Amino acid sequence: MAISLLVLLVPIALLLAFYRGFLGGDQPSTVDPAPAVEQARAANAFPVSQPAGLDSDWRTVSASYRTVEGGSSLRIGYLTPEGRGAQLVQSNVPPERLLPAELTAEGQPQGPTEVGGRNWQRYTARGNEQALVLLEPGRTVIVVGDARENELRRLADAVR
Repeated sequence: MAISLLVLLVPIALLLAFYRGFLGGDQPSTVDPAPAVEQARAANAFPVSQPAGLDSDWRTVSASYRTVEGGSSLRIGYLTPEGRGAQLVQSNVPPERLLPAELTAEGQPQGPTEVGGRNWQRYTARGNEQALVLLEPGRTVIVVGDARENELRRLADAVR
C-alpha cells in the first residue's frame, strides 16, 4: 500500500515543482491599469490620478472603473514590496456614502496626517486594515489595505 501511495505522490510532487519553479505558480498575476485609468479619464467624472514613481516592487494586481449609484469609482489594487495588499480608490461618490461602503461601519477617523504636502485623514478600516483618505472638491481618494503605514503613505504620496 505504501508503494502504491508513493507511485501517486511522485508525479504530483514533480508537477508541483514544475508549476512553482518554471511557471511561477506562487507569483500573483499582474495587470496593466492603463485601460481602467483611460476609461475613467474618458468619463471625465472626476480628476483621475495614476500613481507615479512607485518602484517595480509594487505589482498591480487589479484595476477597474465602474459607474455606481451616485457616481463612479476607479480601483487599482497593489501587492506591496512586503507582499501585503493595498488598494487605491478614487471616486466622486459623496464621502458620506463612500467611506462607510469602503471602510465599513467600523471605519473611524484617527486624526489628520500630512502626506506629500497634502492633508490626509487616517482611518481604521475592516479587520486589520487601515486607510488614508483625501477629500478634494469633486473627488475622494482612499488608500486602504493591510499594508504597513509606511507603504500606505508611499502609495498616497504617489497619487498626484
